[in-house]
Amino acid sequence: MVTLVQLRVIDAVRRHGSVTAAAKELRYTQPSISHQLSRLEAQVGARLVQRVGRGIRLTAAGHLLADRAAEIIGRVESATAELAALVGLNAGRVRLAGFNSVMSSLVPQAATVLAGQHPGLELGLTDSHPEDALELLRAGQVDVAVIFRYDDTVPEDGSVRLTHLLDDPLYLLTTGGGTLLADHANKPWIAGCERCRRHLVEMCERAGFSPRLAYTTDDMVVMQSLVAAGMGVTTIPGLALRAHQHPAITATPLPTPSRRIYAATYGEPPDPPATAALLDALTHAATILR
Repeated sequence: MVTLVQLRVIDAVRRHGSVTAAAKELRYTQPSISHQLSRLEAQVGARLVQRVGRGIRLTAAGHLLADRAAEIIGRVESATAELAALVGLNAGRVRLAGFNSVMSSLVPQAATVLAGQHPGLELGLTDSHPEDALELLRAGQVDVAVIFRYDDTVPEDGSVRLTHLLDDPLYLLTTGGGTLLADHANKPWIAGCERCRRHLVEMCERAGFSPRLAYTTDDMVVMQSLVAAGMGVTTIPGLALRAHQHPAITATPLPTPSRRIYAATYGEPPDPPATAALLDALTHAATILR
């Protein structure tokens, strides 16, 4: 029978690509890691790793099992946290993944609320783009994923539930002059993450021009600094401006649909007590920021 220890071993080997690093993370000896891998191969009847020079890499079967191992480990950790929460939310851990601008605005507010209501509940945070955060959620590695969606994006599959938190308006950032996108058609533009970049291009095309994307960065502070230095113009969500606004820029609200901020959870209701407590804290924090 495949054990949880063996699943943790192959998961660690896949993430690190090294028996030495996996042994260090799991606090095992290198021979112990190798022994667990050999036993695992014998039990599943397939070769899972192969030697490459001084290192190792997973076979196709190894990658498949490692992917499932990550999901199982995440679910076990989630169940452990849920059981602790059932004791009265005086202990345990709840995990959240969210993107940059909510991590610097909404999430700290929610963390303060959660700590006040359940001081024994530990909050784990991961900074992650929405699509990556959803993958962490599906794999059981986080309990809540805070994501954003524009009006023209498709809903999630049936395994994920979305709780609307707030709408986040978009702002045009310049160094003064021109309050419309088209006013800056001939200027260089600064673009953000892939989803934001796609949305920026679509907005500009609806305004009658194709933007010249001169710079790309996911860092909202860097984007503002580039605008302040006269290197281009950009758009930025309101939550990012709440966290930081460069004194040399002009922020003009755009008459475009706001992006919608959601808390995503996995599976059918009701949510585990710790997850429900975090959702309540996020909802309360969102009312403050609206």
